[in-house]
Amino acid sequence: RRVNLNPAVVSALKETYGKAPTSEEIFHYVYAVLYAPTYRKKYAEFLKMDFPRIPFAADTKLFKKLVALGGKLVGLHLLRSPELDPPSCRFEGDGDSSVDKDRKTGLRYDAEKEFVYINATQHFVPVPEAVWNYRVGGYQVCEKWLKDRRERHLELDDIRAYCRIVTALGFTIAIQAEIDTLYP
Repeated sequence: RRVNLNPAVVSALKETYGKAPTSEEIFHYVYAVLYAPTYRKKYAEFLKMDFPRIPFAADTKLFKKLVALGGKLVGLHLLRSPELDPPSCRFEGDGDSSVDKDRKTGLRYDAEKEFVYINATQHFVPVPEAVWNYRVGGYQVCEKWLKDRRERHLELDDIRAYCRIVTALGFTIAIQAEIDTLYP
């Protein structure tokens, strides 16, 4: 691996924080900032047109807190975090684990029960509404993942992955709230 950071930025951060942060620390910090709801809202239009501008914290303690939260997000999003086991979601029902196309009996969400049905008899539960509605890049993550597997049978690894994704999104929402308290 080769570090692709502007040496002037690393030097400025070293001067600000007393020692140069590692490339991973910078990545985790940037990841946390990009997941701050306040940042996303404030720069929404700008983010559609250009590369994001990242404001760096003037305070070392704040930088380190955001690095830690960004690191947690990275672990969750790569599905490597130990917090994903056991998952908060489970797969229930009898059937062949196929993701049906039909809107009435296939893939659908029941907000009252917090069920994500994949066919008439099988579902994932609980999937909180905030998790079901969570979007990345304009896509509703939980729905998109299953839509991409329509008319296919989910294998055990697929079922585990989906349960871990639901769990990761739940933690993501909580961490985003924590980041948002630190961001201003």
